[in-house]
Amino acid sequence: MNLLIRLFKTQPIKSNSPLISNQVLPYFSLHTALAMLISLIFITLVTLPPKVNAANAAWPSKTAYRYASIQGKQLFYREAGEHHKQTIVLLHGYPSSSHTYRELIPLLSGRYHVIAPDYLGSGYSERPDPAEQKYSFDLLAEYVNGLLEHLKVERYSLYIQDFGAPVGFRMLLNNPDKLDKLIVQNGNAYLAGLTLSRQAFFKQANQDKSQAQLDKLYSFTGEQAIINKQYLRDVPNNTAIMNPDSWTHDLHFLQTKKDRLIQVQLLQDYYNNLLDYPKWQAYLRKYQPPTLIVWGKKDPAFIAAGAQAYLKDVPQAGLHLLDSGHFTVEEKPVEVAKFIIDFMEGSSSNINK
Repeated sequence: MNLLIRLFKTQPIKSNSPLISNQVLPYFSLHTALAMLISLIFITLVTLPPKVNAANAAWPSKTAYRYASIQGKQLFYREAGEHHKQTIVLLHGYPSSSHTYRELIPLLSGRYHVIAPDYLGSGYSERPDPAEQKYSFDLLAEYVNGLLEHLKVERYSLYIQDFGAPVGFRMLLNNPDKLDKLIVQNGNAYLAGLTLSRQAFFKQANQDKSQAQLDKLYSFTGEQAIINKQYLRDVPNNTAIMNPDSWTHDLHFLQTKKDRLIQVQLLQDYYNNLLDYPKWQAYLRKYQPPTLIVWGKKDPAFIAAGAQAYLKDVPQAGLHLLDSGHFTVEEKPVEVAKFIIDFMEGSSSNINK
């Protein structure tokens, strides 16, 4: 450093120019110029980002699209990542399928083994006639659990959203020791997460068997309801962030009356989840699973109070309220992935925002 200081010192020299006669000018020697160049190179090297080691980078794994025969029915699932790594199971909500996670899967698959099933009756999975097969959340959980047994997945972390919460908690109650970690994204387990009018809606859907009520529920599975009352409801001033592939894909599987009645039956069954909330809460209190909550605070259906309620039973959970709506993973997949990776690596506990 002293050498650099000496090299940078100026030396006086008198000019013979008539324009600047009797002036003393700074004189830079060749050594000074070299010193400046070396300093510039040094600063550049220090401030450059570290070179990525391509061999060790968490590059996405190619997603595979597979079917498995579970109890004689074809269940579709997306799978990516290496089997020997930690498994994350992504459970989708209404009115979607594993297509919900098309952006999240590549963000996780370089580090984890990821499985995202389509429920029986949804997406590419088989859709038995609802006149012959009664649809309930017990049924969905039974088939997802059967898929994991078929794939020989002994332990897993669970990502639950919307319908994924009642499916996931049923799986956990039946197999309480299989869970590694729990990730909750706008998935209710508390009455606090539902307004009184929403609670009344689910109760009426369950108890009112009139044709008028059936017609009302059926209308919720129509095109305009799916687009405007589901996907675009939470983003009225920024619809550009919602990929139209989302509702286009969902509506493809809601073209027939039978397809729509499957979802109607699940809406009718949803009130039973509210009655089961105390069981789910008891599971959380007893087992204290490591829990991450990433919740879209603009969701008017499953409100933010439902996210905060989890802290009553798992006070060590990491809670993050995001500037997004019900379909947070559609709006902010990269942000969600970062929270998940930090959580899975054990660095996001007790971070409550």
